[in-house]
Amino acid sequence: MPAVTQLVLGADLGGQPLGQLLRLANRHGLVAGATGTGKTVTLQRLVEEFSDAGVAVFAADVKGDLCGLGAVGAPQGKVAERIASMPWLAHRPTAYPVTLWDIHGQSGHPLRTTLSEMGPLLLGALLELTDSQQAALYAAFKVADREGLLLLDLKDLKALLAYLKSNPAVLGEDSALFTNTSSQALLRRLSSLEQQGAEALFGEPALQLEDILQPDRDGRGRIHLLDASRLVHEAPKVYATFLLWLLAELFEQLPERGDADKPLLALFFDEAHLLFADTPKALQERLEQVVRLIRSKGVGVYFVTQSPSDLPDDVLAQLGLRIQHGLRAFTTREQKALRAVADGFRPNPALDTLATLTELGIGEALVGTLEEKGTPAMVQRVAIAPPQSRIGPLSESERAALIRQSPLAGRYDKAVDRESAYELLSARAAQASAEAAEQQPSKANPAGGIGDMLGGLAGQVMKSAVRQAANQLGRQLVRGLLGSLLGGKGR
Repeated sequence: MPAVTQLVLGADLGGQPLGQLLRLANRHGLVAGATGTGKTVTLQRLVEEFSDAGVAVFAADVKGDLCGLGAVGAPQGKVAERIASMPWLAHRPTAYPVTLWDIHGQSGHPLRTTLSEMGPLLLGALLELTDSQQAALYAAFKVADREGLLLLDLKDLKALLAYLKSNPAVLGEDSALFTNTSSQALLRRLSSLEQQGAEALFGEPALQLEDILQPDRDGRGRIHLLDASRLVHEAPKVYATFLLWLLAELFEQLPERGDADKPLLALFFDEAHLLFADTPKALQERLEQVVRLIRSKGVGVYFVTQSPSDLPDDVLAQLGLRIQHGLRAFTTREQKALRAVADGFRPNPALDTLATLTELGIGEALVGTLEEKGTPAMVQRVAIAPPQSRIGPLSESERAALIRQSPLAGRYDKAVDRESAYELLSARAAQASAEAAEQQPSKANPAGGIGDMLGGLAGQVMKSAVRQAANQLGRQLVRGLLGSLLGGKGR
């Protein structure tokens, strides 16, 4: 396979190929445009280019048709005409190496992480906690860290919350943060999360980042697709939180790479506005910092959304590649937004950017790339080159075949429920109750104080047993989600 130095996107008005230098592809990017203007096909083309260059890809398949990457294309009609208009385009219909994922494990390999890996900051955002509830959650994670309690799934956290409610002394100086009110609120939020089916996200085996970085046997980068067609509508907060977690994990685990010939991984976040909608200010600030810094670790982040205004200004300022499909402006507000989009490109004297935005046809886009030195190039009107894989979804049988043939088949498909906080706390509570039942109440204090005695004894036995488990497990759980930015601990 010849070395790829540029991600070819399509042809400019002169019919010449136009694209982004591969070594600058870690400077992030944006694919935007109104519904029906060709964003998905552009995304598919860009993903193919990364794969051909040997770069791994992780993308969310929001509409369910991006999975066509796993099947051979059959160009016809206007697609075939577009290919014929680009004589320089070496178009070879082919299928790409695709791995399918699904949080519920129905249309792909189950995709999981653990509560310990997610940590209290992102979990608090997922649960939409108030400040006092967030403080209580931090206190609970702090105890889990100190006492060596693994928090793998939701039942582990619920067991921990119940334990702390019965044994507030374990909290030490944080006891004031963990009130009965906050405890009940956390349990209600967790129950609501379960009703959304989010319990499937938490557990083991958890996703290992090295599995999404492995190239295919032919040297192409593997394309990992998360089926989010249901998730983004039924549980959008779960969808957004998982993607934020993935970004945080990559930032924490990957070493610095400095300048390289190509990125290690390209992330595509469709429905990108969900990543920032109702996000706590503290989390949004950390997210913006990670987006800025993660490029030095060889990760390019590409946001897919309808309008650039869906993203914070601090994030927009960090995007090197901008692909803007057509927009419509009927109201005063929309016209103002249109001007802001036009102003985001470096002007081209030969092009009226503002007027062109409303004239673009399907499969056309205004494209702003980066020049050799990393400075923005003048905006160009581009006809996007068609992908080589299928434009459209896979059938159920084709999807099932991809899952069976996946190099990760069997690795994540069966859930594992090893001993963690729930099992430890349940066993110790049962042991404490049994030992307490064997003791007869004193004549001076017949049955009157037995409840207090049971509670106190259970607390003492539980505390001793959990500390013993801590010496065996020795794993730090409160991991500091966004790496050194939060001053957290590594693995």
